[in-house]
Amino acid sequence: MAAAIDGPRVAAKSGRARQLVVFLHGYGADGSDLIEIGRQWRSFLPDADFVAPHAPERCAMSPMGRQWFPLTMRDPEERWRGVIAARPTLDAFLDAELEKRSLDERSLALVGFSQGTMMALHTGLRRPKAPRAILGYSGVLVLGPNQTGAERSPQNPPPSVLLVHGEEDDLIPVEALMLSANSLADMHVPTQWHISAALGHGIDNAGLIHGALFLAQAFGVKVEFGRR
Repeated sequence: MAAAIDGPRVAAKSGRARQLVVFLHGYGADGSDLIEIGRQWRSFLPDADFVAPHAPERCAMSPMGRQWFPLTMRDPEERWRGVIAARPTLDAFLDAELEKRSLDERSLALVGFSQGTMMALHTGLRRPKAPRAILGYSGVLVLGPNQTGAERSPQNPPPSVLLVHGEEDDLIPVEALMLSANSLADMHVPTQWHISAALGHGIDNAGLIHGALFLAQAFGVKVEFGRR
């Protein structure tokens, strides 16, 4: 049985949720690390509920934080085993949140950071019906052993994907963006990308704006600058 997870929430500005945006935090953080982005994006996505669940495990390297799966950086296959093990918990959470709002998968967007991006891509590409969009910051598409291309469920249409990365990321090098984008192209998943100049392992204002506009476009929401 999948573990139950929950986290902080920001309600739709309009008062009625027509979309659901789920933030997946990085290793050693928790849902509170990303939920403030939802407050910033309410004006771009007034009909979206935002939720940022805490990952199911306490982080071995940062006891005050959480992890989707353990990382030692010594085992080349630990990411693959990790995303597989954590996926049922995330799937169950997404199913429950969509059902609670009477929304379908095309009203869902997944937004990940670092390890959360690994979870967003792995899970989102394998759900029976694709989410509307997947936005990944400073992460990578995890491939299995001896896997040169990625697999996904036969989703039609596939999700739209935007990958954002810091040019000077020394934890997950920016080359991971290019490798992920190439694998997604092989899977016929439409993918955009943005590289933030002089940025390390984090999210800058340019990345936040790109992300908000990407989600608004994916959901068909018109953004009028100067009147947010």
